[in-house]
Amino acid sequence: MATVPPAESPVREVQLSALVVMRLIKHSTQVWPQPATGCLVGMDVGAQLQITNSFPFPASNPDNTTGNPNATNPADPYHQADQLALALAAPRAKSSVAYQNEMIKYLREVNVDAQGVGWYVSCSMGNFVNASFVENQAFYQRATGEQTVALVFDVGRSSQGSFNLKAYRLSPSFMAACKENKFTTESIQKSNLRYQDILIELPVAIHNSHLLTSYLHQLPTSPTADTDLALPASLNELHRNPHLASNPLAPNLDNLDLSIDPFLEKTVDQLLDSIEAHQTEQNNAQYYQRSLAREQAKIQTWQLKRKQENALRVQQKQTPLPEDEWQKLFKLPVEPSRLEAMLVGRQVEQYARQIDGFGAVVSGKMFGVRGNLLPGEAA
Repeated sequence: MATVPPAESPVREVQLSALVVMRLIKHSTQVWPQPATGCLVGMDVGAQLQITNSFPFPASNPDNTTGNPNATNPADPYHQADQLALALAAPRAKSSVAYQNEMIKYLREVNVDAQGVGWYVSCSMGNFVNASFVENQAFYQRATGEQTVALVFDVGRSSQGSFNLKAYRLSPSFMAACKENKFTTESIQKSNLRYQDILIELPVAIHNSHLLTSYLHQLPTSPTADTDLALPASLNELHRNPHLASNPLAPNLDNLDLSIDPFLEKTVDQLLDSIEAHQTEQNNAQYYQRSLAREQAKIQTWQLKRKQENALRVQQKQTPLPEDEWQKLFKLPVEPSRLEAMLVGRQVEQYARQIDGFGAVVSGKMFGVRGNLLPGEAA
């Protein structure tokens, strides 16, 4: 369910062309299991962002001499190219930015919508909230203006007929924190920033032209293999029965399939991994606090000793020693960034929402077939 965008957000709705959806699905399935990334073009009409075209980013090439993306770095023969990191960093790479500008120039020459409105990425089971995703979206919102979104296509859930495509933007409060580039405990408490405030989900609507809609409703269907069909009992059954209706978009019973347990199990496993990652971040923060407390105790002990020594030197009419030498003798530990902990918390929330959605769907289906599962009870 999409969250309500704040009043200061310039984009409140995303309208997708069916061509963009088909291109996104094709690109994501071709490069699976690697994430697919690409550029979105269109135009903004008031508070609505209309996306009418898209194109993929070129594959990143870490080796410019041999042209082999899997080759090792000549400076470090033990370094292997991480294809996952290269794919996620493609939207903000210099080569991708130059390629995007060149493509937009060509689209403008053929009188096609040529305004960059964001980028897209594919994922599996909602696993997309990470530092690369945030950096890419922040790069677009800073470079091309506020009228940009990030489309996230879930290949894992969509492979079983449950199309999953969502649009996200970074919240204004999180963008302000990104500009300062400070995610310490003090700055987060001062700005009252929470992990729920990182992303804003926008409603997505798929739009078809009237001509295409008319064509879809006039597509002929292949004759059914069952020649002994019973006569329809009503006119409503004639329109809605997929074996009798001539409309290829007639509803079917495939959505009543109960075999979604593997997806639920996979989501729970990823949720446990995210909880472990969050616990690791908490341990790092606690270790920093303990180290800071030890260093502060040493500094206080040194300052007290120096004050006593200066008091004794004053009595002996000697020059007091400086009391700020502790800055050269002691070094306070650097506080780790809390951004990763916030992203892990947002990813945990994403998995929890998916499990809630799976549970709601399964519960409704189980209640629907309860009469057939439990003898003696009517459905």
